This record gives sequence, C-alpha cells and structure tokens, in this order.
Amino acid sequence: MNLSTIIQGKAYVLGDNIDTDQIIPAQYLTFNPSIPEEYKMFGKYALAGVPPAQGGLPKGHIPLHGPANEFVSPYSIIIAGRNFGCGSSREHAPVALDAAGIKAVVAEFYARIFFRNSVNGGYLIPLESVKRLCETVCTGDELRLDAIAGRLENLTSNETYELKPLGEVAPILEAGGVFPYARAKGLLKA
Repeated sequence: MNLSTIIQGKAYVLGDNIDTDQIIPAQYLTFNPSIPEEYKMFGKYALAGVPPAQGGLPKGHIPLHGPANEFVSPYSIIIAGRNFGCGSSREHAPVALDAAGIKAVVAEFYARIFFRNSVNGGYLIPLESVKRLCETVCTGDELRLDAIAGRLENLTSNETYELKPLGEVAPILEAGGVFPYARAKGLLKA
C-alpha cells in the first residue's frame, strides 16, 4: 500500500454502529480467505448484513454491489458515523471490505479491534473525520482522499473535509501490514 497515492472513487455512506456481523455475516465465514476463489466471496457478501434503516441513506438502502454475480463494488471509500466495526473481534470484517474493493473507511471513530485488524493486515486505510460526514456526503459522490495530508475532497459538492492524522499506524499501512512492517524493521526474519 502506498499512502502517498491519492484514492479517488465513489462514496458509500453508512450510519452509526455498523458491526462486524453486518460487515460480513457469520454464514459467509465458511469461505477461506487464503483461497483466491473463496476470497472473492468475502467481497461479494461484504455489508450483506446492514439493514436498510441502518445504512443512513436518505433514499433507503443501496446495495454495495450491483448484479448478484458482482464481486467488487463500484464504491471505493466508505463514509460512516460513530463506532464503525463494533461487535465481535471478527478479523474477517476488513478482509471482506478489501475483497469488495474498498480502499479506505472514513468514520467518526472505530471500534479498536476493527481499526487494529485493518491496520495489522494492511487491508484498508481507517481514517477518522474531524466532523460528522455521513450526513453531508451522499452515496455515489465522487471523492478524492489524501491519507497523508489528512484531506477528503468531495468532487461532487466541491467541499473539503479535514481528517485526523494516521499517526504511528502510517508506516505499518505503508509496509502493507504489521508483519511486512516487522520484517522491514528487522523484528522478524524474512
């Protein structure tokens, strides 16, 4: 993962308290993410457990994917409210979002275990917003995210939002996760 790269893509907006059982429901945990064909299935079922009322969308729930045979979402940045990734310590949650093509999540704050699983695996960039964005940004808005500068631009509405710095997790994300980071620093044998 190269944190200096700008992520540009469509927003997918969610509300508060999106838990790991909603991100990847338990019935889909039979797939093995180390098998490429099964890894795709995590992407197919990412956010399958989010009820329409919890999506925080003014016009009802819009599915993350298009047709049933789609594995990768047309959305690349999730905008969420408070407590994203709460619930169980399911490490498959960031895997599912990564498999769906999500590059970053911008939330007001995270459940710590989801945040750490995202960083440790190098699956996606978890950023925190300075102000509540899930009521400002709309699903489908075109966004440009600069994780290092801590800036999110909504190209659709022509607004710019400040994000909290990544801090000490930036080098771990840059390395691609905690194990590649540890190897690069000589903390693990290659």
